[in-house]
Amino acid sequence: MHLWDLARISYPWLTAPLPAGITGDVTPIASPYLLDDYLRDAAAHDSRVRVAKIVHVEAGAHSAHSLAETRWLQSLADTRGFPHAIVAHAELEKPEVATLLADHAAHRNVRGIRQIINWHPDPAKTYTPRDLLADESWQRGFALLARYGLSFDLQIYPSQMPSAARLAARHPDTPMILNHTGMPCDKDAAGIEAWRTGMRALAAQPNVSVKISGLAMLDWRWTRDSLKPFVLETLETFGAERVMIASNFPVDRLFGTFAGFTGAYLSLLGGASESERSKLFARNAERIYKI
Repeated sequence: MHLWDLARISYPWLTAPLPAGITGDVTPIASPYLLDDYLRDAAAHDSRVRVAKIVHVEAGAHSAHSLAETRWLQSLADTRGFPHAIVAHAELEKPEVATLLADHAAHRNVRGIRQIINWHPDPAKTYTPRDLLADESWQRGFALLARYGLSFDLQIYPSQMPSAARLAARHPDTPMILNHTGMPCDKDAAGIEAWRTGMRALAAQPNVSVKISGLAMLDWRWTRDSLKPFVLETLETFGAERVMIASNFPVDRLFGTFAGFTGAYLSLLGGASESERSKLFARNAERIYKI
């Protein structure tokens, strides 16, 4: 999940003029979203699920404010108990990244790093001007994560998955968590096959896990049936030990309610055993993010 305090930290993607992106108009969420806001949204969800612990993933703050975001979140954890784990931001290709990683890791609740590296030849879909997975400076920065005991939250598109799988194989001691169900952005037959093949390549690496979340960012008028193939195939490909259900709130608030998404996931996973559901909704996150 994400929090943002627009009075404290700069978030370019939430600041006017609002940029266009795959999520469309973000005006409805371009206002402060704080811990009590999240807990209020979560309290209205399906009564079968209770939010007991939170993993906060960096929320697109300006790169110059990444350490300020971590300090703010750690202060929340120290005073409120939430979040239990912090995934901080760092630009791994930068020459000074080692110092930033050390500074992040000095905070008690920091568990990992995320840098959004979605690259796509379509300018309307890409987040970066080039594919950073192929950048040698970025690869050197990635190699530093193990030194500080940090995981990496991997947000990419299916076309990047083969490269990411090779990266995971070269760094078996660095846990990698694939975000948003692998972001199947191209829904034609070739795009779905690229997602399927890439997911299998990543699942072949034992240090890679995946979060089922964010599918609505690419499917604004989602239904239970439109989510079904991606949810079930992800579970089949990675197995119940390496899949986590994530809220992606408040971003997914653009496309539905906490209760709506939770209910859909519970319905789709109705065939799972009680032990498997416990892993998918809680135990795997506790283990992977060391909380």
